[in-house]
Amino acid sequence: MTKVNFEAFLNTHGQLVTAIDGLSEEQTTWKPKLESWSVLEVLTHLVDHSIVVSFRIRDILAGTEAQLPAFNQDAWVSGQYANAGKVSDVLQTFHALLLYNSLLLSRLDAEDLEKTGVNAKGETVSIKQIVEGFTNHVQRHLGQIDRIKQAAGFALSKS
Repeated sequence: MTKVNFEAFLNTHGQLVTAIDGLSEEQTTWKPKLESWSVLEVLTHLVDHSIVVSFRIRDILAGTEAQLPAFNQDAWVSGQYANAGKVSDVLQTFHALLLYNSLLLSRLDAEDLEKTGVNAKGETVSIKQIVEGFTNHVQRHLGQIDRIKQAAGFALSKS
């Protein structure tokens, strides 16, 4: 297990763009329940997650011994009034972080990708696992976006 699947990692932005294609701003802020997330809030969460993953990777590379940070995703989304944002801004930020992280990851060798840190659950995780976990996390949220669209009666994007 030496290489990161860069294609899957980089493809997450395109998948998100496809998933929301044709949705109006109003549709992206619709929520099935008050305590549920809208499509825009899901996208904002993925940017937040990307920021945290960026920090975790760099912390591991720096050799920091501190436990890798966790974050309260619901508090982050509500605290920044995510539903008042713009989808285009959120997707642009997601894409920029994705590209910036891919530049770093492309400079790492197999040994670097296997460097580890301890997450908030007390588990030892490698940089490779963090990147793969992020890619899988986006996949789960793509399913959430489809469920929101179904609940609202929006036409599902063709994949």
